[in-house]
Amino acid sequence: MTIKNLIALLVLTALAGLQGSISVHGQSDKANGALEALTPGFWKLFDRQAPLTKVATGFGFTEGPVWDPAGYLWVSDETLNKIFKVDTKTGEKREIISLGDPDGNTYDKQHRLLDCASVLRAIIRLSPDGSQYETVVDRYQGKRLNSPNDVVFGPDGAIYFTDPTSDLPKDQKQEIPFKGVYRIATNNQVELLTKDLDEPNGLAFSPQGTKFYVDDSKQKNIRVYDFHNGRLTNGQIFGEEPGGPHEGVPDGMKVDRQGNLYVVGPRGIWVWDAAGNHLGTIVTPEQPANLAWGDPGYSTLYITATTSVYKIPTRAHGFIPYL
Repeated sequence: MTIKNLIALLVLTALAGLQGSISVHGQSDKANGALEALTPGFWKLFDRQAPLTKVATGFGFTEGPVWDPAGYLWVSDETLNKIFKVDTKTGEKREIISLGDPDGNTYDKQHRLLDCASVLRAIIRLSPDGSQYETVVDRYQGKRLNSPNDVVFGPDGAIYFTDPTSDLPKDQKQEIPFKGVYRIATNNQVELLTKDLDEPNGLAFSPQGTKFYVDDSKQKNIRVYDFHNGRLTNGQIFGEEPGGPHEGVPDGMKVDRQGNLYVVGPRGIWVWDAAGNHLGTIVTPEQPANLAWGDPGYSTLYITATTSVYKIPTRAHGFIPYL
């Protein structure tokens, strides 16, 4: 997570005060957000009065949300070095496992949580109760991965992840001389897909499984590739997300069933149509890092943003690759 290092010290300083002022159950309340439309198409996806609601707060730095139909959200905390389950009705958060710098998460086909464990420099799989984990992969061609950042389940049953150096432990050496996007085949074989991004971060597939999106937090853009049989071709720039200093960079992304993209960017979540038009932005009170579809029908966007988790209803339905 590239902006984490810029604000982690400030977050840690404020955290003690936050913990003292937050109720045990993190009672939900309205948040100071805004919907900024750039085209009329934006209002096909959001009600003009759609409320942005704070679900839970008191975290260090939130990442990797994954919705579970049991009514909770998995949330990584990169500063507190823990993974939590957050009750989306009460905001109560329950620590599941202590883990150095957990990042992006997803479910696999068997509904097991996969996590990008940056300090372990690995993709790991949690046990059903979340108390233990096993390493899925931690090397490419015998060399340790950099610091896996985000992960998605592919249309071919494989696992795809990005491996920048943004969370590489300072006391450890970079062994792979590039920052790659990888595929984990069903036999756990790791395959390099591309190394042409400066700092690969969030990633997603189109609903038809024919397009692959990945953003570059250093170049502040989104790339799109043709996807076929586990291979990427015809890479090009899909969209740019420029912003001022400390306003945030492209990060986590999700897609709805119509192919619209919801991508973290400066000041909030940038919404794009499948043709690469920026429709508008969900402006959030805290800079977000990632997001997930949730609730029955998968029409609610849950957003992990610095010390808190927010949600906003939409008129869309999320595309969930592992379902």
